Amino acid sequence: MGIGGSIFLIALGAIFAFAVEADLGWLNLAVVGWVLMLAGVAGLLTTLYFWNNRRRNVVAAPVRTDRVVADPVVPVQDDQVMREYREVRRPGRPV
Repeated sequence: MGIGGSIFLIALGAIFAFAVEADLGWLNLAVVGWVLMLAGVAGLLTTLYFWNNRRRNVVAAPVRTDRVVADPVVPVQDDQVMREYREVRRPGRPV
């Protein structure tokens, strides 16, 4: 349902329960309002529970050990410092 839908149901139920003074005879709008508010609260709690569960699960990527980077070498060419590094890859998994 989502947070927005739940808040809408709570607000609509509160309007029916507390603000509307209509007499339909066979339908009690106060009861309809309380049912809508309870459905909205249940939907809100369910949504928040599932959002909290989704944020808690963290999957970490495995550490790659097949790449070795040597110390950086800093050569100077024409008064400009150039940074380079050497990378050694072992055969196995693709990058």
